[in-house]
Amino acid sequence: MTKNLDISTTEDFLEKLKTRTATSHKKLESLTVSASILAPNMQIDDYCHYLSLMYEVYYSTQEVVFPVLNDLIPDLKEREKTQLIQDDLSFLNYTKNKSASVFKNENISIPFALGMLYVVEGSTLGGRYILKNVETIPGLDQQKGVSYFTGYGNKTGSYWKNFLNLLTAYEEENNCEDEIIEGAVYAFDCIYNHFLNTGKNED
Repeated sequence: MTKNLDISTTEDFLEKLKTRTATSHKKLESLTVSASILAPNMQIDDYCHYLSLMYEVYYSTQEVVFPVLNDLIPDLKEREKTQLIQDDLSFLNYTKNKSASVFKNENISIPFALGMLYVVEGSTLGGRYILKNVETIPGLDQQKGVSYFTGYGNKTGSYWKNFLNLLTAYEEENNCEDEIIEGAVYAFDCIYNHFLNTGKNED
């Protein structure tokens, strides 16, 4: 009986997290740069621009979020993505000149950092869906230049499930639902502003 209660509590928390971040999530997806990688006629320069933006998201995540969660998430090192994106951009002969800091929040708490990582890891899960479109583009159809969107390969689902299990266990133990949600909304909004304010010629 206790087990069923735990499952119900977990589902309630994850549903609340999804619901309370829905507006920020949809706002991010509505941007032209977000839509461009799902377009049937996606251009390589749009793809490179998107990868460049995501490089900065992951670089900032690894600089700001990872140190806070280093002792909590055992496979954190395996969740790094900057090298994958660099490999893709190198294959596409794209030179990135400078990097912007996406997340500027200092001294963040563990729950807030978990909320931020929820957004970033969620994008990896969504990347598997985007990959189907990316691989229809000539030049990207030979499994080269798509390392980032390949994610964890056939382990992507299990990586996501493992993260959610850790997230919900931490929330249940520490009763920090609101702070996790605040971190997730913050991450969505920072990425939105980054996408909105970074033009192709500013990368």
